[in-house]
Amino acid sequence: MALARSDKSIFSEWWWTVDRWLLASLVLLLSCGAVLTMAATPVVATRLGFPRFYFVHRHLFSLIPSGLLMMGISFLSLRNLRRLALALFVLFIGVMILVPFTGVEVKGARRWISVGSFSLQPSEFVKPALAILTAWALSEKHVNLAFPGNRIAMGLCLLFVGLLAIQPDLGMAYVVFGVWFAQLFTNGLPFFVVGVVLLLAIGGLIGAYFLFPHVAHRIDRFLNPEIGDHYQIGKSLEAFSNGGILGVGPGEGTVKRYLPDAHADFVFSVIGEEFGLIFCLLLVFLYAFIVLRGFAAALREKDTFLSLALVGLLTEFGLQAFINMASTLHLVPTKGMTLPFISYGGSSMVAVGIGMGMVLALTRRRALGEREE
Repeated sequence: MALARSDKSIFSEWWWTVDRWLLASLVLLLSCGAVLTMAATPVVATRLGFPRFYFVHRHLFSLIPSGLLMMGISFLSLRNLRRLALALFVLFIGVMILVPFTGVEVKGARRWISVGSFSLQPSEFVKPALAILTAWALSEKHVNLAFPGNRIAMGLCLLFVGLLAIQPDLGMAYVVFGVWFAQLFTNGLPFFVVGVVLLLAIGGLIGAYFLFPHVAHRIDRFLNPEIGDHYQIGKSLEAFSNGGILGVGPGEGTVKRYLPDAHADFVFSVIGEEFGLIFCLLLVFLYAFIVLRGFAAALREKDTFLSLALVGLLTEFGLQAFINMASTLHLVPTKGMTLPFISYGGSSMVAVGIGMGMVLALTRRRALGEREE
């Protein structure tokens, strides 16, 4: 791009400070999602009684604001980034409080609010906001020892996790807990406290097993293949087997005709059948590159807020991708979690765009004065 370094326009300043490798990787991932949805969703739409390109149009309709938000947020200063996070957290926590009373029930859970012909999952938008606010609270403790940063970070996390448990959405609750724990660990959490937190997490999982029948059912089916219905996992593994090394070709897969949620939770299975092992590995590499490049930037940072915020956002992004792909391969119990920028899902798509826009903003090269905003 022909932009002189002497050009002081907003766009030029952004172009010379943004991490262009990270930006290119995210744009490539968005483009892959646009192409792959054309292969995965038409058959599913027909099977469900919708027009053939129903999910394609809706996916692209979500992809455009997601990409625009990602680019727009990447221009923000650190101060405005924190303000955006606070606004998102307050707004969507408020919506989450209303979900148990006015939300739409799907498969025994109330996680969505209907907005016209669309469904909004407010918890998706709280996740990136929480990572920024937790980083701010923990970093302020380094500046002012009297500041109750640890208590604020814990309070924000417990509020969010508590609302997730009411829905219930325990899978997302554990992802949020994992992000919070990663930030605390990066902030210098003593190993004794690490052990205590891990024991509490294990205790919480055991409690969920006995309190929530659907959690027990999923874990039992995962640990003992002879128990219950394994139709989805069986079809998913069959898709990977059919695809082999190079795949059967775009649009030529057959398992998606019978696999529930082939356009959403199990889109990686469709990719495996139609594009093969090599393409799947390239996709895994792309996710890994984004996460590891972001972590490398976090390790170089001397600013505690920047480092903690990047760790939180990238842990969230990486965990979501890992859980989705691993569940389709029966490496972890199945969990209704989308593959970032690839799966169909409007709320998730836009929320991931916001989170990755924050990552781009945080990884921009800045003068010392701006770092101390």
